[in-house]
Parts: sequence; C-alpha cells; structure tokens
Amino acid sequence: MYRFLLTPRWWAINLFALVAIPVCVLMGSWQLSRFDDRVERHQEQREQSGAEARAEARPLRELLPVTQETVGRTATVTGRFDAAHPLLVPDRTVEEKRGFYVLSLLRPDGGGKALPVVRGWLPGAADPDRVPAAPEGEVTVTGVLQAPESQHDAGAPGALPEGQLGFVSAAPLVNVVPYGVRDAWITEQHTQRPLRPVPPVAPDNTGLDMKAFQNLGYTAQWFVFAGFVVFMWFRFFRREAETAADAALGLTPDGPEADAGLPRPSAEDDATRSRSPAGSA
Repeated sequence: MYRFLLTPRWWAINLFALVAIPVCVLMGSWQLSRFDDRVERHQEQREQSGAEARAEARPLRELLPVTQETVGRTATVTGRFDAAHPLLVPDRTVEEKRGFYVLSLLRPDGGGKALPVVRGWLPGAADPDRVPAAPEGEVTVTGVLQAPESQHDAGAPGALPEGQLGFVSAAPLVNVVPYGVRDAWITEQHTQRPLRPVPPVAPDNTGLDMKAFQNLGYTAQWFVFAGFVVFMWFRFFRREAETAADAALGLTPDGPEADAGLPRPSAEDDATRSRSPAGSA
C-alpha cells in the first residue's frame, strides 16, 4: 500500500522535506539567537549608561577607536574650537520636536585630528544667527562618545547650503575643513543656553530597535515555513495513501486521477458490467 514512497516522485518529495525542515529550523534558531543577543546588549547598555553616569570621564584617547564597548562612555578632551568653520546639522528630532544640531570642531592640544563636538540642539529651522558662539581659548570638553553617522541618518536629503552638514561623520567633513577629522564625535550634556543637550543614541544593530523585532518576526516565519513543509508532506502522503487504498479495492477515480498509473478494470469486466439484465437472461 505504501510502495508509492519508493517512486522517483516521492524520492524527490522526501528529499526536499528532509532538507527544507532542518534548514528552516536552523535559520529560525539563528534569528532567535540574534534577537537574544540584542536583548542582552540592550540590558548591558542600560547598565553601562547608569554606571557611566556615575563614573568619571576618561580621556578620549583611552576610548578610541570607537567600539560597541566604548560607545556611550563619557570622554574628555582639551583643545580649541575652530571658530572659522561653525556647522549646523538640520532636520534633527529631539523629544519629538524638529530642530538642528550645533556642531563645532575641537582641535586638540598637541596636534592630531580634530574631534566633532555636538554642542547642543535648537528647535526650528537651521539658523546660525540663533547659535551662541563657541567658547574661545583653550577649553576642556566633556561629552558622551558616539559612533560616526552614515548617509542613512541624514535628516535633510540632497544638497545643503554652506555651513550645514547632513550627518556627523569624518566622510563629509573632509570636504569642509583643511585638516583631519576623527571618525567619532561626542555630544555635550552640559550646554550653553539656549542650547539643549542631544541625548546619546545606541549604534546601529544594537539594542531593542526595529531591526531587533524584525529578527523576532523572521524567527516566527522560519518556524512557520518548517511547519508548512511538514503539513504539506503529510497531506500529499495521506492523499496518495487513500488513492492507493481505493485502487486496491478496485475503486478507481474518474478524471485526471485515472491517468496516474493506477490499475483499471479490464475490458472483460467493463463488458460484464455493461451487459443488460435482459441479455443475461
């Protein structure tokens, strides 16, 4: 009755099921592990933020290069602000209000690459007349270390007027200033009035962001796919078994199923069935 399982068609079906089910389970488990990693990283970031809020600031050189472990830590650096190149970063949202960042470049004492410093945020359209001048002379700046942004983070797409920057990174700054810039930045949490501090953000692909919940959704999808393969295999198997059982009892279907290679009644049986009662008498 189950000899149909040895046909080439069922060899192909069984092979597909044996490969597809483990692959779906493996991919689902991998997506779940990525979500678990993000949950753990989110918890570590919260604990680290609380600890850093109570910890003393560390020199910037000790926190470079920027990694997932150093992002969000409080850094301190001494130097002079470049008053010749004030910059604004438009279309940035803080506390659900649209505004712009105030960005200044700090050139450290002793030379080396300049550090972008977001001195604060102001609501409304980017307007340099509303921005207080950067402190003059040697200053020591303390702020939260942040990873460089990308084009994806730009609030205002397209070309910007002079003195404005789409995103905070060394990539666009190399065309603005004639000196090297570090591929990292800090956001001051104690700002000049009327500037408001810019809250630090977690780097991409960390924490419980939208991508983390996408991983959770993909986990469910892969396990659903595995269940669907099992369901379809069982459905095909049951249908084939019922067809084979009917054929064994001589109950052959009419229509396309009749061409599936199942035994059919002989011509003699057809003639016997079509013989009328009068003829048989």
